[in-house]
Amino acid sequence: MVGPLKPKSKASGATRRSAVGLIIGAPLLGACAGVQQTLSQFSGSSGSPGASGSPQEPLAVGNGQVKVGLILPLSASGNAAVAAQSMKNAAEMALAEFQNPNIQLLIKDDAGSPQGAQQGTQQALEQRGVYLLSFLPESDVNRIVEYSASVGKKSFAALLPENAYGNVVEASFKQAVGRRGGRIIAFEKYGTDRATAARTVAQALGSADALFIADDGESVVAVADALTAAGANLKNIQLLGTGLWDNPRVYANASLQGGLYAAPDSAGFRSFSSRYRAKFGTDPVRTATLAYDAVALVAALARTQGPQRLSADVLTNPSGFAGIDGLFRFRPDGSNERGLAIMRAASGGGVAVAGSPKSFGA
Repeated sequence: MVGPLKPKSKASGATRRSAVGLIIGAPLLGACAGVQQTLSQFSGSSGSPGASGSPQEPLAVGNGQVKVGLILPLSASGNAAVAAQSMKNAAEMALAEFQNPNIQLLIKDDAGSPQGAQQGTQQALEQRGVYLLSFLPESDVNRIVEYSASVGKKSFAALLPENAYGNVVEASFKQAVGRRGGRIIAFEKYGTDRATAARTVAQALGSADALFIADDGESVVAVADALTAAGANLKNIQLLGTGLWDNPRVYANASLQGGLYAAPDSAGFRSFSSRYRAKFGTDPVRTATLAYDAVALVAALARTQGPQRLSADVLTNPSGFAGIDGLFRFRPDGSNERGLAIMRAASGGGVAVAGSPKSFGA
């Protein structure tokens, strides 16, 4: 079983949608409101219909001295509430598996509203530091471009959505290709009309080594169909993607099979899911590991780092921390970097072709 999250020693070895997930700020930790809603803004999907219920009363779990606030849309409508309950369960599971850490988990319902989230996280934002324990697109983009360049890909084409996610990915993609001395020979963004952008890119693929498509599963399939309709043979070029490719619709699409994408190694999530299922009788949402790792991180630091447990020096340890989804570290600006695996889309799911790193470089 994967043990509770722990800091990586500075002496050991050579040393991841708007941001979804959790905020760590001494002494609060909170989840951004509407986890599923934020995912939906990136992917273009929507949650299940339903009416929001009355906000739940705050709940305290444990009696330790270090207070950990977990703010979730527990009474929101549709899938947001499902995701929130799963993250709540994961946080409580971390508390139990860490064997009575010196923390108290304070769970607050923001009802899935921006106002509730703002009120719930204000205290965290007013404290010393705010650190995102999220799956950020930048890590996906950097990892897939770095890997592609390492196996000889030099000329890239790209198709990205015209939305907030696409804007973040665009900046990271152009920077990553430039760092490796690569060329971008075609770059297009699309809205509801994918056909025009697909035709432009399809005409340039003869000069490209790889084609980068960054979107959610349903949209990636639609883009692949548009490219095929424009005359592109996607089997003749290396397809690249982000962690959003981890989707059954991508795996089931023959044109996308063989495409490579960056994502956390699935072994940690499989182990976590097995323990979660045994405890709660249902499967966790994919982002539940964020809540688990956040609580485990605070518990580990409270146990090992004394009064400096949530200081900037401790939290931004360049060696990082080992969590359910692998290695991660916080940057001084509050963002994070994750050690990701390279996966290949296949009919049965993602298959690892390059493992996640065991340590961060300098």
